[in-house]
Amino acid sequence: MKIFNQYVLFLFILGLSLISCNSIRVYSDFDSEIDFSSYQSFAFYKTGVDKVEISDIDKKRILKSIEENLTQKGMSISETPDLLINISTKSSENIYIDNSYYSPYYSGWYPYYGRNYRRVAHTTSEGVLYIDIIDTKSKQLVWQGKGIGFLSSNRMNRDELVEGYVNKILSVYPPQEEVSVN
Repeated sequence: MKIFNQYVLFLFILGLSLISCNSIRVYSDFDSEIDFSSYQSFAFYKTGVDKVEISDIDKKRILKSIEENLTQKGMSISETPDLLINISTKSSENIYIDNSYYSPYYSGWYPYYGRNYRRVAHTTSEGVLYIDIIDTKSKQLVWQGKGIGFLSSNRMNRDELVEGYVNKILSVYPPQEEVSVN
């Protein structure tokens, strides 16, 4: 019974640590010669979006979040847009193995019993979402945002997770002019 209680405690602590690690890291790059205030409309680059190897439901979630975010920034979706929006994704699965000494009754080396080792494997899935913004006139990439974070298989959390990814990535769009301090 004591082992079961310690196992439940271990899973609870592991769950808390994974929740606390669920931050989204965001990176962006842009063409510094572009005046982003001149862009007023956007559309999705259908050919690129169709090539993304994720479920259609997840694509719909991502595109909806992007549309809502850009609309809140004063842009509108259009048939003749200033910008094309493309997305791409990557995912990786990481396995961590913990080889640690474990005993609920004693610790250290006992010559009659030997050491009691336990191996525990932890699996996490990490995803990367890229949002590319392309100028329709020049056909050049003018801005790219990338969000990296842990994935969830829980459907209820997926809506919030996707919205969180998109909002955090687009929080740095349009890029702000850097103010130099002399």
